[in-house]
Amino acid sequence: MSSSATPIDEAAASQGASRLGFAAGAVVQEFGWSDDVDEALRAAVEAATGTELVDEDYDDVTDGVLLWWREDDGDLTDALVDVQTVLDDGGLIWVLTLKPGRSGHVSHGDIEEAATTAGLHATSTLSIATDWSATKLGTRGRGR
Repeated sequence: MSSSATPIDEAAASQGASRLGFAAGAVVQEFGWSDDVDEALRAAVEAATGTELVDEDYDDVTDGVLLWWREDDGDLTDALVDVQTVLDDGGLIWVLTLKPGRSGHVSHGDIEEAATTAGLHATSTLSIATDWSATKLGTRGRGR
């Protein structure tokens, strides 16, 4: 892996991070990190929030979640239930999956099914990086 991203990669990552909607000062917890994640996107999220991403062991309240998920990572429903345990009300949950045609791709239908079972719903999907898509999950409202 290259030790530095090109200016084009950095600009694309910055634009992608801004589309995720994390505010300055937000605490974002990351699940499913591995050597295949998009490091430029991670760095851009940290730059946008002004804080480092916290790992799976963080046990305080968070403002958002990045869940990197691959086909062989286990039960997505269980993971989605787990990521909600320390998420603040109104916190953002983004499931990042490999794009179609990449090894480990998870279908949008599988994400929607897992989200529904976990009490969430998919609201939008973005092409967020060269190999990754991001699906935003929201809580189901109880009428307002």
